[in-house]
Amino acid sequence: MTEVLVSGLAKKYGSKSALHGLDLKIESGQFVTLLGPSGCGKTTTLRCLAGLERPTAGRITMGDRTMVDTARGVFVPSDKRKVGMVFQSYALWPHMSVSENIAYPLKVARLGSQDRQQRVREMLDAVGLAGYEKRPVTALSGGQQQRVALARALAARPGIIFYDEPLSNLDSKLRYQLGQQVRSLHDQFETTSVYVTHDQEEAITLSDRIIVMNEGEIMQDGSPAELFDRPNSAYVADFMGFQNILPGDVVGVENGIADVRIDGTSLVVSGTTTLSVSVGDRVNIAFRAAHIRVHAEPKSGPGHFEGIVERTTYLGSATNLLVRADGLPLRVRLETSDLALDQIPAVGDRLGFSVNPARAVVTDVVQHEESTKDEHLTTMTGALVAPR
Repeated sequence: MTEVLVSGLAKKYGSKSALHGLDLKIESGQFVTLLGPSGCGKTTTLRCLAGLERPTAGRITMGDRTMVDTARGVFVPSDKRKVGMVFQSYALWPHMSVSENIAYPLKVARLGSQDRQQRVREMLDAVGLAGYEKRPVTALSGGQQQRVALARALAARPGIIFYDEPLSNLDSKLRYQLGQQVRSLHDQFETTSVYVTHDQEEAITLSDRIIVMNEGEIMQDGSPAELFDRPNSAYVADFMGFQNILPGDVVGVENGIADVRIDGTSLVVSGTTTLSVSVGDRVNIAFRAAHIRVHAEPKSGPGHFEGIVERTTYLGSATNLLVRADGLPLRVRLETSDLALDQIPAVGDRLGFSVNPARAVVTDVVQHEESTKDEHLTTMTGALVAPR
């Protein structure tokens, strides 16, 4: 296992900055995921760590070795870093068999022939491909090819392995299965793992820590539970799958619960806050579609409102609703298992709704400014979000 320390990591492509002085510590044995949309800097960070990119500035150490120190002119190339790498495109040698692909890094490391064969057998067993050693990799399915890539990356027993969106070419069922195998191999071989993805569900399932990035900067760094339940900004909330992110004014605060009047409406939503907020502050409040409760009869009080169902989408295990409440569109998700068939709301139904204040969260304080509801509401990836 290997600890990774990053200080002041910066990368420019011409006049464009891809990374802005990142500081990062990855504990030995951790599984850390860099999460964000395309262009956020996650892959550039990974490639700098792996030695595939030369940073413009900064320092990187792995264990007791300095890999990069731009101030001293130190740059250790990727083949000297003793790390493993799993690529999105598998990056297997098509003219080699399965066993030859896995054995190649061992051959480069000058491991004896008998030891190489033994290690290849161990890795084939670990990834569930025993008996496939003589097959050409081009005769394998995509999932099998990625397992060969995993075996090759682990064969030389590196202290750290980098994963560059390794599951994005696979179908959803295979992605889940192979993702579980990635995590299992991480635990079995006690490596330090750095994983890049844009899929928040994948990140939550696999990781000890998640680092959300945007425009070359770290937006939030925490455990999966922290990011899933307590995002620190509208940006992170949106990326972590909060379907309703709304701007408004704080009208009351008590015992860590803030009452927020949503812009341009009579709706008051209550949410948990770890921020220091006062009455009159402008904030964003976020809650998931699944955290809205449905009541047959409308109730009064903060967090309760009445709405009309405008659209229903049946998903099998759940039903998604688009509800219009005081002119505001809200996303609601109902678990089908909690409802009888005749209880699924229909378009035009007028129902009562409430937001669970323990699950809603005040994500950030925004600037004090006068604005209309339409100026503040922007649709992003199906969510209602405040402008950043």
